[in-house]
Amino acid sequence: MELNHARWRKSTRSSGNGGACVEVAGNLPGMIAVRDSKDPDGPTLTFTPAAWQTFLTRITDRR
Repeated sequence: MELNHARWRKSTRSSGNGGACVEVAGNLPGMIAVRDSKDPDGPTLTFTPAAWQTFLTRITDRR
């Protein structure tokens, strides 16, 4: 999976003190990528756009 051209953005819910930070790349064709900003070379989760929307809906419903 090619992530070299990913444009990562930090979640608006991430803390600014170096804590739990999630970055999302939504500019990749047919996929959304998610990583831990503290480990940018570490593992990455990928979702189809439909699966990402389902994930966001489900976590939003739990608030």
